[in-house]
Amino acid sequence: MNYPLENLTDTEFEKLVALICERILGMGTIVFSKGKDGGKDAKFEGKANKFPSEREPWDGKIVIQAKHTSRTNSSCSDSDFKSIIKNEVIPAINNLKNNNDIDYYLLFTNKKLSGIQDKKIEDIFDENTNIENRVIALERIQLWLKEYPNIAKTLHLNSLLMPLDFYENDIREIVQSFSKIDLKKSKLSEIPQKRDIELKNEINNLSKVYFNNAIKKNLIYFNQIKEFLENPINDEYLNKYQNTIDDINEEIIIHRDEYDKFEEVINHLFKYVLNNAPELHDKRSFLRLFLHYMYYNCDIGKNE
Repeated sequence: MNYPLENLTDTEFEKLVALICERILGMGTIVFSKGKDGGKDAKFEGKANKFPSEREPWDGKIVIQAKHTSRTNSSCSDSDFKSIIKNEVIPAINNLKNNNDIDYYLLFTNKKLSGIQDKKIEDIFDENTNIENRVIALERIQLWLKEYPNIAKTLHLNSLLMPLDFYENDIREIVQSFSKIDLKKSKLSEIPQKRDIELKNEINNLSKVYFNNAIKKNLIYFNQIKEFLENPINDEYLNKYQNTIDDINEEIIIHRDEYDKFEEVINHLFKYVLNNAPELHDKRSFLRLFLHYMYYNCDIGKNE
């Protein structure tokens, strides 16, 4: 399982690099805020935990920089990367060297790196800076994410994988059909399955903020969904609905530990359906409405 790191933002990639450095260098890794960085996104000073090896770790001033790309299958042999090294990285390293602020240099990138490219890049650094360096590319980062799974969990990288995979065509058809109905508000006292929602939210770890600001405003339409699904002429849709919630619940049971708050599960389901059913783009509110109904009606998630 490899993470599509090209889907991260530059800031998210920098956070990923910082967490990796805390493991391989040490907790003394210092991360800098956004802005002109002078050729460094983070630094570490002292003896590294285990880089480049536990037997012979670096000991000194280590400068860390992250170079992220949003391009898929990008390589360190690409001309843009060579240009970055020549015009940005090398001058920055030499400036740090002149100020006695660097002994070692670590360059992280989510580009691919071959053995031949690695040697060529190291030679460029050696010839122009005389500073010991390493380029940490996509392959090495993916291995570290497997070695340190808590990093992926902390940064919610599993959301990049869309792990909650189910047959979304049924819910697409249901939403399309239901969206043709004029929504009518019903009284909160008429809401189906009135329950101890605070307990349900606690059991499922769904935040009070999300419930009050996202789900609660949709409660007034839940009776209409219930009537739609229970109408005999919609038996086909009821069957599709039941199959969908069975599929979703199984996925949630398997992957629940990969999410913190339950609203992350709901948000993932929303994005997954929308990504696979672009025709629902102008019916997004109806899709959210059904997902919120599934939760409140205890069709998905743990019941109180």
